[in-house]
Formats: sequence, C-alpha cells, structure tokens
Amino acid sequence: MVASVGTPRSTAARLVLRGARWPGDMAIRDGLIEAIGEVAAEPDDRVLRCDGDIVTAGLVNTHHHLYQWMTRGRAVDCDLFGWLTELYPVWARLDVADVHAAALLGLSELALTGCTTAADHHYLVPHGDDSVFDAIAEAATAVGIRLHLARGSMDLGESDGGLPPDAVVEDLDAILTSTERVADRWHDGERISVTVAPCSPFSVSPELLRESAALARRRDLRLHTHLAETVDEQTDCVRRFGRRPLAVLDDLGWIAGDVWVAHGVHFDDAEIRRLGEASTGVAHCPSSNARLGAGLCRVTDLEDAGVPVGLGVDGAASNEAGGLFAELRQSLYTARQRNGRPATFGPADALRLATEGGARCLGRDDIGSLSPGCRADVAIWPAEDLADVSDPLAGLVLGPDRRARHVLVDGQAIVRDGALVHGSIEQHRTQLARRARRLWS
Repeated sequence: MVASVGTPRSTAARLVLRGARWPGDMAIRDGLIEAIGEVAAEPDDRVLRCDGDIVTAGLVNTHHHLYQWMTRGRAVDCDLFGWLTELYPVWARLDVADVHAAALLGLSELALTGCTTAADHHYLVPHGDDSVFDAIAEAATAVGIRLHLARGSMDLGESDGGLPPDAVVEDLDAILTSTERVADRWHDGERISVTVAPCSPFSVSPELLRESAALARRRDLRLHTHLAETVDEQTDCVRRFGRRPLAVLDDLGWIAGDVWVAHGVHFDDAEIRRLGEASTGVAHCPSSNARLGAGLCRVTDLEDAGVPVGLGVDGAASNEAGGLFAELRQSLYTARQRNGRPATFGPADALRLATEGGARCLGRDDIGSLSPGCRADVAIWPAEDLADVSDPLAGLVLGPDRRARHVLVDGQAIVRDGALVHGSIEQHRTQLARRARRLWS
C-alpha cells in the first residue's frame, strides 16, 4: 500500500522509501532509520516511492542569522566591518514580530533546500525584549525543523571601544539572566537545543566571554561565536589585546570540544593544530565569505588536523539565497580554488560537510548520517534531469540547484512534493516583504 509521507508513527508499521537511485531502499520505524539497502517487505509497511531520486541525510546548517531576511541586498560592495556599520542602525529598528516573520521565511527556505537542522545565531535583542528567542523557537516548531538556538549577545558598544552602536548592546547581567531563561524554556537537546553564543571578539567584553563559558558548562550547553572571519578582526584583537583572535579565546577557555566557531578563515598553521587538538568545530560559510571578500577558509587543512567542519549559510544579508543546498557546490569550488588540487575535495566531501561534519560541529551523533539507529532526518532529491549522469552524487552536488522533493524530520514530513507541509512559503514571503519595506527609508 502507498501512504502519504508523514503518517503518524506506529510501533507496528514502518515507512519504507523504495526505488531511490542512491543509496537504495530505506526503512524508518519510530522516527529512526532501521535499515538501508535491501529492505524486505512487511505486511503493514507504508511505502513512499522515490523512483530514480537521490536520498541523503538531511542537511545540517551550522551557522545562520535568520533575522537578516529583513535586510537582504544592502551594503553589497562592503567588507564585513563596513557592512556591519551600515546595517547595525537598520537592525536596531527590528521588533519581535519582524524577527518571527524572518525566522518563518528563513527556516521554510532552509527546509525546502533539504535542511533538517538549523543553528541560528541571534545576537540582537530589540529594546531588551528577549522574547525574540521565543519567536524564533516558535517559528521552528511551526515549520517542523530541528533548531539549535544560539542565544547571542553583544555588550561592547562604540563608547567602550566596540564596533556596534550602543543602542544594540545589552548589559552583561541581563544577558546571563536571559540565557538561563531561554534555556529553561526551550532546551530539550532533541528538537530544540540552546547554545550560549556571544557574538564576536569585537562586539563583546572578555567578561562576557568568560561568564558565558562558565554558564554553558554549568548547564551542559554548547558554545558558539564568530572567529577569524576577516583581517580587520585580527587587527582589532591585536590592537586591544596584543594577541590574535584565537589566542584571546583560548585564554578565556573557549578552545575546547564543546565549542564551534563561525567562518575560521584566517587561522595559521599553529592555530589549526590547536583547533584539531581541542576538537573545536568550524562552520564554513563559503558564499558569505565570498560576498564580503573575507577570504578562503582552509577547509582541507582543518579536516586534516581533525577539526570538525560543517557548512553554514550565514545571514541572508550576506548570502541572499538563504538556502543550504548551494553551499555544497560553493564549498567544493572554494576548496579547489584555494588549494589548486581538484582531487583533494570532491562531491562526497562537500556532502559530508553538509551532513556528518555539521552534526559533529553541533555535538551530535544522532543526525547527519544515513545509518541504522540514527534519527530519520532525510532529504529526498528529484533527479530526473540527472539520469544521464553516471555518478549520482556528482550530479547532485555539481548539477543545477534544486529543492528537495520530500524532507523528513524524525521520519515525519516537513516538505512533501516540493511544498511545505506546515504553512505557505508564498504567504511567508508576502508577510516578510510587507514588514521589510518600512526599513527601506
């Protein structure tokens, strides 16, 4: 019998994906992958035909700023510091409803591009109203996507030598109190995981970094921040602290196995070795780095040193596409452009970053893999146009951009036949555009 994707779970019946070109059939029971390859039929199986499609683990987005859907297409000729300087005053005008609308659209676009887990780093708290984090979590629940909610923060305004305007920073004690509240309300470690995430070395104080690490380890939460994204950041750290950014964080206890950092473009050989020794992860955001002219991340060197590396979209104000699928191809091109040796980074490597590597960055071993016992977070890709391509993964990664046909989280559909199961992408776009227009003046 053929059942619709997303029929409620039953301990008696399985959902079986049949006919996929790669990697073959798959059985899902109680939200977990039960078997892959040759799957013998059982009488009560619910069958989803995937004839000729390509099935992968759901993609894992390790770094995003969902609120930035409100400000796409600005500061297009700026480097990071110039881009931030232009956008901070605009972001200061956002309210909680804006953030919710942006999160709904951003998470929906991610789901449609095969993403089943998204890490959102939100560090703007309009008027001190930390219900923005509730708004993001509620949007993720509505879409059905798995969320790593990074309670970001900034406490170092311009008057204290930081880059952000004073109007967008918070008090250290308020940040810590809010972080506890967000974790108490939302952290379950499965569908929503809260992360402690001061924004960057040039927007937070050493005290906030130190206190955040202590809070995270007391609560058994992971830590996240931006690091080594640009030469300007490096210059700022040397001016203020006499040390490069990684050394500053290392002194504050941040280079450890419960931490992943975003970008990691400007690490030297010794720093890469240190990251590998500590198992500190790196979220590689190739399109955003290119858009802002930040440089080329040393992905192959990082992986060779044992550093967990995942893929990130970054904010839609520096990667206006907003989906994760295109980052697979971009990561391959960036790696080959940097090292000049095509054989050292192929389509399977790009897919690994987007799945297993991302899971490692987030400290998870239950997602990111098509393996029995893993959560059934799965993306099913239409491949009719790839029937003439001998290597299905090469066709997927190097071929035309595509949206997923179906996307499952815990074996339940959040995308079915290329459309959201919960909500309308067209309505989300209309709502977001209406809210964004008031920021154009």
